[in-house]
Amino acid sequence: MIANFILENRYYDSVCLMQVASKLKEEDGLKEAAAMMGTDANKKLMEEIGLLNDDGRAAGPNDLIIAIDGSDEVVVESALGKAKELLEERKSEAGLDVEVVPRSLDAALEREPEANMVVISVPGQYARREAGKALNRGLHVMLFSDNVSVEDEILLKKLALEKDLLMMGPDCGTAIVNGVALGFANVVGRGPIGIAGASGTGIQEISSIIARHGLGITQAIGTGGRDLKEKVGGLMMEKALRDLDGDPDTELIVLVSKPPAEEVVKKLMGIIKGCCKKVIVCFLGGDMELMKKEGIIATDTLEEAALMAVSVIRGEKYEKSNFTCSLSDAGKIAEAEYSRLGEGQKYIRGIFSGGTLCDEARLVLKEMVGDIYSNLAKEDRLKLEDVWKSRKNCLVDMGDDEFTRGVPHPMIDSTMRNKRIVQEAEDAGVGIIFLDVVLGYGAHPDIAGALLPAIEKAGKVAEDAGRYISFVASICGTPGDPQDYNEQKRKLEEAGVVLMDTNAQAARMAAAIITRGKTLKK
Repeated sequence: MIANFILENRYYDSVCLMQVASKLKEEDGLKEAAAMMGTDANKKLMEEIGLLNDDGRAAGPNDLIIAIDGSDEVVVESALGKAKELLEERKSEAGLDVEVVPRSLDAALEREPEANMVVISVPGQYARREAGKALNRGLHVMLFSDNVSVEDEILLKKLALEKDLLMMGPDCGTAIVNGVALGFANVVGRGPIGIAGASGTGIQEISSIIARHGLGITQAIGTGGRDLKEKVGGLMMEKALRDLDGDPDTELIVLVSKPPAEEVVKKLMGIIKGCCKKVIVCFLGGDMELMKKEGIIATDTLEEAALMAVSVIRGEKYEKSNFTCSLSDAGKIAEAEYSRLGEGQKYIRGIFSGGTLCDEARLVLKEMVGDIYSNLAKEDRLKLEDVWKSRKNCLVDMGDDEFTRGVPHPMIDSTMRNKRIVQEAEDAGVGIIFLDVVLGYGAHPDIAGALLPAIEKAGKVAEDAGRYISFVASICGTPGDPQDYNEQKRKLEEAGVVLMDTNAQAARMAAAIITRGKTLKK
């Protein structure tokens, strides 16, 4: 039974709505659920997944659609009541009176006249207008919205630069400003390291490793994923770099991104060489030798960028190593796993929620086991023809747009990811399933607990076929995160998951297991 309920003129941001939909799916008798604003794009998505009816089609872009597919009328009515309850809880948790939620930027500023930053999460077609209003009011902006044109992004960033303001985004999912975590970010204390990044999970991994090693950050400034593309030209990365260099509390700067456009790299290198502070650059998959020739400190993993930053701040010599544990202990862990694999089990399948973590793992594994197929692959020959079907050694980012159309992001809801985990276990050639577990604000409140049923089912699928699956993972997070880092770690280890300290180390361990220890000799 499909039912659509319309709440007129009731705006909620996409993260809130994804969390509500995720919770609804736990209700007995519910087949599917969605909570989305009634934009044309969202209605098209709900139509494609079979959740839209005539009531939903009549909704306007400022209306909220709650779409439910339940086994009967009682289930549907119960789910609707639960949805309304969850929406009110979200407003209450945000400290907002449900009856007097601000309907505009002006109304919000009347309530918070001292505010100097606005977080905007509206449908893409309205983002330029709302962000422009905020910038013209002298407010820094974090623009969570996606589906914003490159042309609008450039206009907004140029306006921000004229007014000496930050314009983080569009599609900026992570930032930590003056100790306040915004979007998908972790609980990280204050400290001497500044981060500027065009990557959300890249910022999360670096800041979390820094925090777990006892240091903190001044700021983590997100730029949006397109900032370092040729058209945008690194406008906000340049400002973030200059601002951090001029910040008296920042002693060292870390830049993180996927490879920028060549002209952008050259421009940034010129700025870095003129900085007063030491700068560590992690452009994953970029030309490290080019930067090193210019005297710039360049790293090829998020882990190395974070650990090098910690060493520099503490005045210690950075010693690069593949594992936190000794090579001997790493070998024992690998042997305990590969001794249980069959001769035909020779493939790694990575099922990721973080795009940058997937990319980092792909680059590490490429050096150790050869070709890696992926929806993120740069080479056409390694791109998956069908993203729903893996081949050979393969890593997929299930947070990419092609997987999240009409469904919550896997950091929030692991349903689709769990299905893929079990699917991979059915392939007789698979020996390892490789996962990232991302904690922090906005993420699933117990992501390890949500993954365990799929891990157990996948293990049973393999066992029934006379095989063994080795699960390898890392946790991106800190002890202060709401999910409780140590409790997440305990759950995964008790389920038999080989848990490594960082994503890069997990990739190296996966390589060691699948090659039966051969890569440990390198």
